[in-house]
Amino acid sequence: MNRLRSLFLVAFALPVVSVAQIRLDPGLMQAGLEAISASTLTNTQVVDYSKQAIREMDAKNPIAPASDPYAQRLARIVARHKTVSGLPINYKVYKVPDVNAFATADGSVRVFKGLMDIMTDNELLAIMGHEIGHVINKDSRDAMKSALRRSAVRNAVASQSGSLGQLSRSQLGGLADQMLGASFSRKQETEADDYGYSFLKQNGYSVMALATSFEKLAKLSGGGGGKVTAILSSHPDSQARAKRVRDRAKRDGLAR
Repeated sequence: MNRLRSLFLVAFALPVVSVAQIRLDPGLMQAGLEAISASTLTNTQVVDYSKQAIREMDAKNPIAPASDPYAQRLARIVARHKTVSGLPINYKVYKVPDVNAFATADGSVRVFKGLMDIMTDNELLAIMGHEIGHVINKDSRDAMKSALRRSAVRNAVASQSGSLGQLSRSQLGGLADQMLGASFSRKQETEADDYGYSFLKQNGYSVMALATSFEKLAKLSGGGGGKVTAILSSHPDSQARAKRVRDRAKRDGLAR
């Protein structure tokens, strides 16, 4: 269970310049893990963990005050979307140069200054729609359940003697676990993309902003990696995501 003590960043951040990391208080996390399992974990419990995680992140990062131009810009962009599907959304800007954004299960959305510097207002809205999609889809709960299941299997196998136990304890065991997690997360990312597209469409925004935001991310990351990188990535290739949005927009008659 050791890796789960450092699991709960909201692993739904953008895969470009950096991925913010959160470490929960080990005592609280251990107590929680002793009380829950993959089958009993509730969204309420995940929300509670999320609240602690976001408090720690907010304490460790410079937050733009309400008077700051970045905070004012974000407030203007999301003014119509303070509540989504009955869930209050709490937006803040981190005044750091990283190109990133993430969401937590309690409805907190954090946008990094570096991301705001390269995106238009509509592109930021598209990314907000994507992040809100993670919250509405309860991806934090599902990711935590998946991690608990994988950890339980690995711990059981690693406790055995012989070659199978040795393999699980080896780097190959860690690699297989990473690939399982990446596959699960890619599915979540695609579903959040779909939510973001619908969010833009239903609110009268251009869906093409989602495509152009992905194209900017692809350019920053060098256009994506090779086959092995794609397999291990927790996010789908940004250029492929942009193409998927453009193809859907054409089918919907929203683009040529």
